[in-house]
Amino acid sequence: MHTWHWHNWEGLPYLTCNLLELWPHGFFTQQFWPRPPHELTKVLQPEALAYRLKQVHGNTVLTPQEVDKHLQNSDDELALADGLISEQPLQAVWVASADCTPVLIGDVKIGQVAALHAGWRGTAAKIVPQAIQKMQSQGSKLEDLRIAMGPAIAGEVYQVSAEVAAEIGTTIIPHHEPEKIVNTLHDLPNSPLLADPEPGKVRLDVRRVNAIQLAQLGISKEQIAIAPYCTYQTPEHFFSYRREKEKKVQWSGIVSVLIPAP
Repeated sequence: MHTWHWHNWEGLPYLTCNLLELWPHGFFTQQFWPRPPHELTKVLQPEALAYRLKQVHGNTVLTPQEVDKHLQNSDDELALADGLISEQPLQAVWVASADCTPVLIGDVKIGQVAALHAGWRGTAAKIVPQAIQKMQSQGSKLEDLRIAMGPAIAGEVYQVSAEVAAEIGTTIIPHHEPEKIVNTLHDLPNSPLLADPEPGKVRLDVRRVNAIQLAQLGISKEQIAIAPYCTYQTPEHFFSYRREKEKKVQWSGIVSVLIPAP
């Protein structure tokens, strides 16, 4: 079983996962708001350089070099993307979330890491498989990846339309008809869908869909951990956009490390 641990920094709580114990990392709580990533990086690894994005619910995944290049060539303050992958040690990559799933990934052999923002739109656009493909192009092997999905809105309280369920379902079910996709999703063991009393609506577990996408890539259950916390149902620790309708976020970050050759 994967274990999650609470830590305190100057009295403020954040969460880590034993699967990522090789890397300084944290799923930070609302208590850290509104500190930006470069401040939070000091909590994890003061020597690391912090990278963040302007998130747009897509599936673009950038490296720090691509971020720097983009910023040199444009007037934007931040690059538009929803994922970051390190290229060298001591790069802290960060994503913000309020109900969407923050995904942190580390490679136990080469030490590179990724931070991804996977809401339903990003998940429908397969951001996690996209990122893993990019990590593979940078030398990762699937069996060396460790993946932790942080606090996010849980399926039992996340009501969406059947259309949204079908759109996200096409990533794991090879049907074209929305109704068939939704029915097939319902029939899956440990289904990511729950019934909803309202017609045309279902409850959707986005983290579970991501876990199925990972399983379909050939990643084993032992390589994946899902935090036992729901942002919507844990108001003492997490902002929830559904609950508060406010644009406040918590940050999740991980720092790449140098892994000595055996």
